Amino acid sequence: MIKTRLRTSMRLSICASALALAVPAYAQEAPVEESSEEILVTAQRQNQTGVTHSGRVGILGNKPAEDVPFAVKSYNAALILNQQPQTLGQVLDNDPSVRTSYGFGNAAEQFVIRGFALTGDDVGFDGLYGITPRQLIAPELYDSVQVLNGSSAFLNGAAPGGSGIGGSVNLSPKRAGERPLTRVTTNYTSSAHFGGSVDVSRRFGANDEWGVRINGAARRGDVGIEDEFRSAYLLGGAIDYNAGPLRLSLDLAYQKVRVNQIRPKLTIPAAITVIPEVPRADVNYGQPFNFTELRDIYGQLRAEYDLSDNAMVYAAFGARDGAEDGLYGTFSLVDAATGAISISGSRIPRTDNNEAAQAGIRVKLAQAGISHEFNFGGSMNWLTNRNAFEFYAVSPVRSNIYNPVIIPQPTIVTARGGNMAEPFPISRIQLASAFASDTLGMWGDRVLLTGGLRLQQITAKTYSNVTGAQTAQYRKDAVTPVVGLVIKPFEGVSIYANRSEALVQGAAAPAVSGGFNVVNVGEILPPYLATQYEVGGKLTLDHVTASLSFFTTERETAILVPVPGPPANDARFAASGRQRNRGIELSILAEPVQGLRVITGASVIDAKLRRQTNGLNEGNKVAGVPDYLVNGNVEWDLPFIPALTLTGRIVHTGEQSANNANTLALPNWTRFDLGARYVALVSDRPVTLRASLDNVANERYWASAFDTSRPDLLQGAPRTFKLSASIDL
Repeated sequence: MIKTRLRTSMRLSICASALALAVPAYAQEAPVEESSEEILVTAQRQNQTGVTHSGRVGILGNKPAEDVPFAVKSYNAALILNQQPQTLGQVLDNDPSVRTSYGFGNAAEQFVIRGFALTGDDVGFDGLYGITPRQLIAPELYDSVQVLNGSSAFLNGAAPGGSGIGGSVNLSPKRAGERPLTRVTTNYTSSAHFGGSVDVSRRFGANDEWGVRINGAARRGDVGIEDEFRSAYLLGGAIDYNAGPLRLSLDLAYQKVRVNQIRPKLTIPAAITVIPEVPRADVNYGQPFNFTELRDIYGQLRAEYDLSDNAMVYAAFGARDGAEDGLYGTFSLVDAATGAISISGSRIPRTDNNEAAQAGIRVKLAQAGISHEFNFGGSMNWLTNRNAFEFYAVSPVRSNIYNPVIIPQPTIVTARGGNMAEPFPISRIQLASAFASDTLGMWGDRVLLTGGLRLQQITAKTYSNVTGAQTAQYRKDAVTPVVGLVIKPFEGVSIYANRSEALVQGAAAPAVSGGFNVVNVGEILPPYLATQYEVGGKLTLDHVTASLSFFTTERETAILVPVPGPPANDARFAASGRQRNRGIELSILAEPVQGLRVITGASVIDAKLRRQTNGLNEGNKVAGVPDYLVNGNVEWDLPFIPALTLTGRIVHTGEQSANNANTLALPNWTRFDLGARYVALVSDRPVTLRASLDNVANERYWASAFDTSRPDLLQGAPRTFKLSASIDL
């Protein structure tokens, strides 16, 4: 463990030294003077919340949406600055195909895209897996958040955390832009959360070939939920070089996040036959001893070189050293009428040492009216997870979701594994892949046909959480193809279709499950495959960008297949189950009149269980997947009050089943947010003042029932007031 940590720390230290030493000292040129009106107009435009139908499309690189057979969009840094989100999930609240839930017993965000889970382990960092912090991601360090809807095993490779079947999220780090930037921001979130950030960007050199960007943030205090405390300390740095055929970039980041007394998810046992009434919007039934603490140091080094005008080679290497600790809780409903709950606990210290590498070549050729864009390369991921655990007995003292009671911290250990002070490895995973693709362009690239293959290998070693001895080894190969077609019949119109796949690591067979004796205990199943078919269209005009897609995705799931007796309760753990999600997605970005911007969209999802053990729940809705989602954002630059912008947002979520038996359901819910921002001049420096009110009506609602193993309810956040002020020096 010490050697691995030392190796990762040395690599990150070398990167940090390069960042500190590689910046040449050039005098900054005097800025050209601008009029007060020009400064105001420029500042207001730069503050416009931005969503674009473009972004990184995996190994194909950055592409406009109309040129690729996939649904992709990006949320920019201005949106993050204006909306003042504290987590990645609050950024993704803007997306009509995504909803956010929590993980098991702690503050870990997981995202539901097209009805499938995407965990923090599987969020990309500039195209690399395993580098991003895994539970909570503070968004201030990123220039854009890019969402690609749909299965992407070819584009991104197998997700190391075993999720991402319905879509992927990629974070693009901040780098120096063309204009110098020195921005200081202070912010406040009710009820007592204060913070600030600094963002500095410069370019140097005779031709501005060197770029440096340093940004950091610190915030801490109670948020809108009673007694829920959050803190975050962030620091990011980037240096890039762009001259001639060579482009280099180095990105480094540090994040430390803590959450005390988080309001947890509420587990609904099988014996409960009704959904409890939603508690007061700001009530907190978490306990003072519950906490999550996360620390991550991560970064990447990236290089691109143009061999010619039509050929480029690229390579990237990234690493992350992560540590987390927490005292988590399982809060189970005992009585739906009274709101009584039982509370047990667990402590799970964990460290991660991950590395990722990617290299490839892109070549563009054209002959006889047909163009080709070839893409060849490979990727590697190395992931080492160390953890230990203690589980604590259910407290004899009960609490209540309507009138919470502080109980003694659980101390009676019911199970223990590993070394709590110095966890040893429990898994080592290696993902390796080689890929090749060709995009053919015909009739002046009005028809684009993409075909590709990715050969992937998953190697996993697991270790006893008691002795540390290796218990199993797993090595499986799979080929994930992709085929996509784009047709552009008219200027600004494109029609597309794709067939793609997702690939995740297979699970290990448990000893006993669902009353069956499992006959293949410990066997690790081959990687699960999911197959997606999608058709859609995109519109790109001067003031309107829109996309419409129809998709169906069917994935393999593990179920118990009864084995003919005797005994009668023997079963084999096998990837024989199926889940099929079918849906429609619509996204519209428009500026119908100058200064009025509309960002809206909706999705309809029909998620069904197929091929289940003994037919149980077969044909039922998948728990936690809403029937439909609707989002709408509006920004209006008031023409009669220069530099003032009014904002509004609606988030609506349809009914969702709370269990796979479909005997419990959560009603639909709607949240309204309002805000405003104003740009003023202070000594000829633009100052942007922002105010927003999320959940204006203080609506109380069960936001999500999504979980990977059992019915768990997540309550929506209460009315939350936010203020911030930024000055560009």
